[in-house]
Amino acid sequence: MEVMAKVAFCVYTLVILGGSILAVSSSSLVRALVGLITTLVGVAGMYLLLASPFMAFMQLLIYVGAVSVLIFFAVMLTRAEQGGDEGGKAPMKTYVYGLAATIAPAGVLGWLVLTKPVESIAVPVEVTIKQLGEGLLGSYFLPFELISVILMVAMSGAVLLTWEKRGKK
Repeated sequence: MEVMAKVAFCVYTLVILGGSILAVSSSSLVRALVGLITTLVGVAGMYLLLASPFMAFMQLLIYVGAVSVLIFFAVMLTRAEQGGDEGGKAPMKTYVYGLAATIAPAGVLGWLVLTKPVESIAVPVEVTIKQLGEGLLGSYFLPFELISVILMVAMSGAVLLTWEKRGKK
């Protein structure tokens, strides 16, 4: 069983890496969105490996379903010009800076993990879905609702801005 878990971990890692590389390197926004969706599905698989099916389901429902559809509509509603600033090749300096920005935090975090190991508990605390729901809708009710209002305002603002742009052209 442990071998299968390691194989599944490797498969999910490859799915996440492949999707993230596709999302970052693609010149088409729709292909980049497909890469993002692939990465998010891989993360849901990692949640399954952590024996957290509820979190995996929420990952699929919220991020893969709702957020990806929202991003897809945002991409489809905007009209990018063919000769825009983003259309050309980036200078090599930009790629070097991006690589340095990726390697620096990974190096610092890797050094910290190797030199200062954290003592952890052997068995994580089990939280039921009922306890999670009571926590979100009990003491964290106001922040939970404020986040939904902020997301609604952002989505409405994006639609309004797109509508105004199309009206001017």
